[in-house]
Amino acid sequence: MEENIKILLCEDDENLGMLLREYLQTKGFATTLCPDGEAGFKEFTKNKYDIAVLDVMMPKKDGFTLAQEIRQQTADLPIVFLTAKTLKEDILEGFKIGADDYITKPFSMEELVFRVEAILRRVRGKKSKESTMYHIGKFTFDTQKQLLTINGEQTKLTTKENELLALLCAHANEILQRDFALKTIWIDDNYFNARSMDVYITKLRKHLKEDPQIEIINIHGKGYKLIVPDAE
Repeated sequence: MEENIKILLCEDDENLGMLLREYLQTKGFATTLCPDGEAGFKEFTKNKYDIAVLDVMMPKKDGFTLAQEIRQQTADLPIVFLTAKTLKEDILEGFKIGADDYITKPFSMEELVFRVEAILRRVRGKKSKESTMYHIGKFTFDTQKQLLTINGEQTKLTTKENELLALLCAHANEILQRDFALKTIWIDDNYFNARSMDVYITKLRKHLKEDPQIEIINIHGKGYKLIVPDAE
């Protein structure tokens, strides 16, 4: 990478952790390795990171708990889970917490780097764009600050929530095609990403419930439609 990207890597398998750290470092990422979730959280509070790569099954504090604690502090840090589990429930649990991606072991280190770079490109691409404001019913939505405001009350959106709501706003009162949204935000339109998007649609509905004029409706077999009284 052209700049010194800092990765927080939490992996309790010592051999795998050291291999991953070395490989990421050879690719130009400044990588800090922590052996468990407790050490990972301490490291997160001490230093600023660009992305976190967390093993799910760890001693002292598992990856899901660590991710929840990170999300309580910031909605901005991208999180990738590493897991030996392929259970749908576990994968959906990760996305509910606010994961940006999920990699099942065994995986190639090249794949991990590809996914990390893809997430960072997306995040930096959002930050480099000019501030875009949408007025949706009684809400003001600032995509740059990831803020949804109504009657002076502000809600800070996660990166995924922000990207999905921005897409819906750009297609207000029109059908947002499901596969287009998946490929734009999640890169891949596979089953798990599709279920993840459903989770985020549910979260957005909760955020928008203060204005009864606004709703996100399912268009069967096609996608979603954001219904707003006056789209701007």
